[in-house]
Amino acid sequence: MERKNFLKTVAFISLAPALFLAACKEKSKEVADEKKQTYTCPMHPQIVQDKPGTCPICGMDLVPFDKNNKDASLVLGASQIALGNITTMVVGSGALSNFKQLNGKLATNPENTAVISSRVPGRIEALYVKETGVKVHKGQPLYKIYSEQLASLQQEYLLAVAQVRQFPDDARFQQIEKAARQKLSLYDQSDAQIHQLIQSGKANPYVVYPATASGYVAEVTVTEGQYISEGGAVMRLEGYTQLWVEADVYPSEASSVAVGQSVKVVVSGWENEPQMMTVQFIAPSFQSGSQLLQIRGTIPNPDNRWQAGLQANVLIPVKSKGNIISLPVDAVIRDGKGAHVWVEKDKGKFEPRKVKTGMENFDSVEITEGLKEGESVVVSGAYLLYSEYILKKGADPLTSI
Repeated sequence: MERKNFLKTVAFISLAPALFLAACKEKSKEVADEKKQTYTCPMHPQIVQDKPGTCPICGMDLVPFDKNNKDASLVLGASQIALGNITTMVVGSGALSNFKQLNGKLATNPENTAVISSRVPGRIEALYVKETGVKVHKGQPLYKIYSEQLASLQQEYLLAVAQVRQFPDDARFQQIEKAARQKLSLYDQSDAQIHQLIQSGKANPYVVYPATASGYVAEVTVTEGQYISEGGAVMRLEGYTQLWVEADVYPSEASSVAVGQSVKVVVSGWENEPQMMTVQFIAPSFQSGSQLLQIRGTIPNPDNRWQAGLQANVLIPVKSKGNIISLPVDAVIRDGKGAHVWVEKDKGKFEPRKVKTGMENFDSVEITEGLKEGESVVVSGAYLLYSEYILKKGADPLTSI
């Protein structure tokens, strides 16, 4: 028994130095690991190396970071805050209005469209306006026509005038003259043209017709020398002082739109000049080949600044929510892991806070969870804090929350 104890003692004494040496080496290795510098990618914090290099994903140079720093907050000096334009606001509750955005476009208003048609059959001798896009004023000469039918009516009227002059007291001849004059008026012969006919005493088969409305020439449907029937279209004029706005509505959104409702229209390229419009029409059926309804309204077009076909967004107001916490959109940082904001805990000390969002419009977003009234939240410079955190910690803020 004593021999066995003696052997154990001898074995322990011989192994003790080796065990002590191994423990010292392990401890030295741990200290070395703690002091060893590590590097990460600013854009891909999952890339961690123990030496400088480039990111295998994006090729950016790796930056050093302290992997043993577990503090989730950032501390910045006054000069850093000023340089990064980091500003905060105290969270409070209030109302938040939202809009539903509908895709639309501008279209020509047919109420401002006029078709110039020939009142008599004949041959187009001259066209004074031949190009589309030309502005035409009411009363401006548009075309000259040769019409044997009109010449016959002129001759008939001259005969009636001669009979009235010869028999001024004959009521029957006066009625004939009045009826012949009425026929010429129905063929767009003005009083001045009829008076000139009387003065010349000779029928003229060549008649110049003026524009009956003002507008821009959208289409010319005849050419010089072409024969045209009575009522045949010569050209089409369009007015652009007002334009239609047509927008598509999904059936699920139709309940939020009503005739007479006031909506906002934003024309592409003129986002800073929104127009107010009243919904005048909602289509009773779907558009052909789609599951979309169409709404329509009219907006003014000062100085013809907009053209039919331009894209426009129609903003339908949605009932606002009250007594909610909301932040500017830029204050919330989102990625695949969720959304977070930066809260100022003390002067110059910022920490990330995971939040949940709700209703949102172009300027603000509702915070449904993660914040309470009275807290100070970063509203500008949040992305700079996000980048600074990755540079210093080598990890995404949401992984440390």
